[in-house]
Amino acid sequence: MDTELTFCIFSFNRGKFLENCISSIDASVAAPRIYIFDDDSTDHETVNVLDNLREKYEVLRPQKKSGHKHGGLYHNMQCALELLQECELICFLQDDTQVVRPILGSDIDAIRDVIRDNPTLAFVHPCFVRGGDEHKRPCYPKPMKDEKFFMRNDLGQSAGVYYSDLVVFSPRRLLESGWHFVDSEPANERQARELFLGMAYMWSPFAMWLPEVPAYRGKSKTLGLRLAERTRHCGFYPYKLWSQTEADRFANRSERSLPVAEEFLSCSPEPPFKPWTYNPLSSHKLYKMLNSLELAIARSMQYLRKNLRL
Repeated sequence: MDTELTFCIFSFNRGKFLENCISSIDASVAAPRIYIFDDDSTDHETVNVLDNLREKYEVLRPQKKSGHKHGGLYHNMQCALELLQECELICFLQDDTQVVRPILGSDIDAIRDVIRDNPTLAFVHPCFVRGGDEHKRPCYPKPMKDEKFFMRNDLGQSAGVYYSDLVVFSPRRLLESGWHFVDSEPANERQARELFLGMAYMWSPFAMWLPEVPAYRGKSKTLGLRLAERTRHCGFYPYKLWSQTEADRFANRSERSLPVAEEFLSCSPEPPFKPWTYNPLSSHKLYKMLNSLELAIARSMQYLRKNLRL
């Protein structure tokens, strides 16, 4: 059986971000095993990046036509689970995320051990806590027997207590439980709540979503979304990679404080203003309402056109 950590990166029309994600893994892991699952990208820059990456890593394009806002993401996740079921540990990341520090054999051993020692545990979260989660969705940690991990108290969150789209897991455990990825993060959270113990968070995580990433799904953006992106100064803000010395200092910090991204990570060359957001609409109620209204009108017009043709 494969005993290494296998990375699956899910991609769609974010060439520069995908390149950064892969580069961060290359810089942080010795001889990484990476599979790129692309959701049929059409952007010229992304296609070129994928062509270059094919020289070193396997690029797959599982076909599924979907009108869901996440496209074929969860279908591709299921394909990854089935294709790589003989791997011992798989890490799911996305093109707008990156690894921020060296990943050592001791990190992989700790994840393997916590899954082995907790038969009802399926998912380990390798990412930092979002700063906004502390205020909007309080992240009260629950101690685990293994001091390298903690859990979040269940306060009725839609996701993030039992499941996240960014996880490390044992494919054997998922398949033996009858797990099947479904088409939303909240739906997968509900499934995980029924099947497993809460998700284990790392006190010393190694990955994170990039902040203030522009939205790419869909051919056009609503006025509300465009205004929100402009207000948030959305763009490309990669994280500075830590040295092993910096990673050790973080792991051995004196206080067991939550690993909040804004408190420990820095962007290069310059950071966006804080607190960071990971959805430009999340902190602007007016733009969010405008976006919802525009989408509702568009759906109504589509419905009318379809029925008038009939």
